[in-house]
Amino acid sequence: MAKKSVKKLTPSLRMPSFSEFDKVLDNFRRDMEKSFFSFPRIDFPSFPKLPESGCDVIDEGKQFRMKMNVPGLKKNEINLNVTDNSIEVTGEHKEEEKKKNFLRKERHSMSYYQTIPFSEKIVPGKVKAKVTDGVLDVTIPKAKPTPVQKKRSVKIQ
Repeated sequence: MAKKSVKKLTPSLRMPSFSEFDKVLDNFRRDMEKSFFSFPRIDFPSFPKLPESGCDVIDEGKQFRMKMNVPGLKKNEINLNVTDNSIEVTGEHKEEEKKKNFLRKERHSMSYYQTIPFSEKIVPGKVKAKVTDGVLDVTIPKAKPTPVQKKRSVKIQ
């Protein structure tokens, strides 16, 4: 008796090309965008907006100077935590609702948090801060002052 040879059929595992893979991902991305844009938009007209809090950090050689907008916060509502290379600013304002019959209420409680890292070591024990007209002004002495670079004028032709 002769034995019959049996060929095993294996599926062809071909690696897709990058262009095919890229097309699949583009189609997937497009489908996801379409599905998210199909959701109705929800607006919260009474939802409180975050306060505009800008922060400037100035290198003055011997110290850093930080000026930060903290609108609506009083000095007793602001906390500063200082390490030897960063400063953490937190603030919280709570509105008291003594009178309940508001005709309009747009001012809300708010909280604020930001950490500012420094590129040089600072002296945490000598940091001074004050608040004037909604601006927090912080003086942060450096452990090693940066030498002031000499400036030279260049004539433009």
